[in-house]
Amino acid sequence: MFSLSARRLLVACCSVVLLCAIQLQCTAAAKKILVISVAKGFRHSSIPLGEQVIKNLGDKSGLWETDVASTDIDVVQKTTPYNLKKYDLVFFNNTTGDLPIRDRQGFLDWIKAGGNIAGIHAATDTFHGWADYADMFGAEFVGHGAQKEDDFLLADPNHPTTKGLPTSWKHAEEVYQFKNYTTDKLHILVYLDKHPESFMPGFYPVSWVKMYGKGRVFYTSFGHRDDVIQSDYFQKHLLQGMRWALGYDKGDASPNPPAQLTKAEAKQGFVPLFNGKDTLGWHNRDEGRTPYTAQYGMLVMGQGGADMITDKKFKDFVLRYEYMIPKNGNSGVYLRGRYEVQVLDDTGKTEPDVHSNGSIYGLITPSKLASKAPGEWNKVEVKLVGTNVSVVVNGIHIIDNQPIPGATGGALDSNVGEPGPIMLQGDHGPVAYRSIRIKELK
Repeated sequence: MFSLSARRLLVACCSVVLLCAIQLQCTAAAKKILVISVAKGFRHSSIPLGEQVIKNLGDKSGLWETDVASTDIDVVQKTTPYNLKKYDLVFFNNTTGDLPIRDRQGFLDWIKAGGNIAGIHAATDTFHGWADYADMFGAEFVGHGAQKEDDFLLADPNHPTTKGLPTSWKHAEEVYQFKNYTTDKLHILVYLDKHPESFMPGFYPVSWVKMYGKGRVFYTSFGHRDDVIQSDYFQKHLLQGMRWALGYDKGDASPNPPAQLTKAEAKQGFVPLFNGKDTLGWHNRDEGRTPYTAQYGMLVMGQGGADMITDKKFKDFVLRYEYMIPKNGNSGVYLRGRYEVQVLDDTGKTEPDVHSNGSIYGLITPSKLASKAPGEWNKVEVKLVGTNVSVVVNGIHIIDNQPIPGATGGALDSNVGEPGPIMLQGDHGPVAYRSIRIKELK
């Protein structure tokens, strides 16, 4: 039998051994990353801060050790296929232009084989003209406007890279625009649903993840200014993005177009008229004019083009949809292709009339003005049975089971008693629709 003091000494020794083992395990688990901070084009003043933030995040979390390539010689030496084997991830820290990576194909092969890559902001303003690089990162920078405050939206709040971020927030940043990307290759994390300067409806990606072979790719276009890099939301997003890219956290990298139908609505008998990815099931009224485009869960029209019509026809139904228009925007949704439910920016009006938002254009005046401000999404439900119609805008009943006296202007035909398609007016200016779903009534 051990004495009490001997037992205490044995417990203490075991604790020390266990602590050492844990520390050794943590040290062994720490991965190694290479931060490339060379800029051959525009050089961001925030590059040194970016280096320090990456190093600090690795040191504090204990998840990675940081090596830096800040000169051309560093890049040449540290990105050879042999030396890349030392790293678990390469981080492009506001790089620009053609970096002195001698074996470009070897670099991409390293990523495809399971090497990982991450980048902030100008990482997509690098290697212009190298199509395989843009394909690897997911997009190529094409330009930006003035720095200003925009409404950033969270696409996937359940992804490990976005945990704890708000579903939407306002922040001033230099917002990049991209070319050579398709959303069927990207898992979107953060985006804008309006042009960052003109505020016209549309999809503008900000941050995403994807796979490149076996390699994980994490990119965020945030990171132009020091205050952004120092912000809590950016460092949270960056740390979590690095955790995912290094394989510490599991998270889907497959494309994630927004859902167009809730489970509850599916049980009620609603079906989507738009799949969120393309215009399958729709056609243009005038093939010679600009069509609607599918943009990450939205059907978007620019300055004016063709009306869009469903291939299928409907008789009696409940139709639900959401729309967004800019200031002074104008569009409409035609029921059976014959009755137009007006879509209009009528902010500033005090009394509704036969041309107000939600009216049956020129025929039925809504009881109330229910529009949201331009640039916000409005929710609409329309019920059509025979020639009687009910309209609810943003939860407010504005037309209650009123008979429509005839077809409205712009109708496909005057055969009001026959089934007809749903038609989105597209010749009046910018508009976006989403979550278009219908329940047929028997």
